[in-house]
Amino acid sequence: MGHISGSLHIEAAPERVFDTVADTRNEPSFNPAMTQAELLTAPPIGLGTRFKARMGRAGTEMIVELTDFERPARLGSRTTSVTMETTGGLTFSPEGDGTRMRWDWEVHPKGWFRLTGPLVGPVGRRMERRIWTGLKRRLEADANGRTTG
Repeated sequence: MGHISGSLHIEAAPERVFDTVADTRNEPSFNPAMTQAELLTAPPIGLGTRFKARMGRAGTEMIVELTDFERPARLGSRTTSVTMETTGGLTFSPEGDGTRMRWDWEVHPKGWFRLTGPLVGPVGRRMERRIWTGLKRRLEADANGRTTG
């Protein structure tokens, strides 16, 4: 098991950051490791909403389920794949003209991936920082009238 946490400031309103993150279909636009995401449950997005996502070149399938949904302050999820299960959540707090977004995850490797346990924390922290920095760039570029590519 590994614990991954961190935070960053995003120059966008908490509602905008929350709504972008809550809809996993947006994630491929800021997470280059995610190649596809689709909604599995009927709209609207809320508690219990499920998504199917594909990660990496191998297209590893993951199921993401929203386990906590308090717009715009808190979003929890459980993500399962053949290699691991990740549970935890994000919080969104007003900070100046933007949002302080915090993440806190517990990662449970499965099968032979349990052998990678000591690497989960350090590797996971770098990956999460990269993902959420991508979100920050996207939202701040959009707010400034620039397009992201």
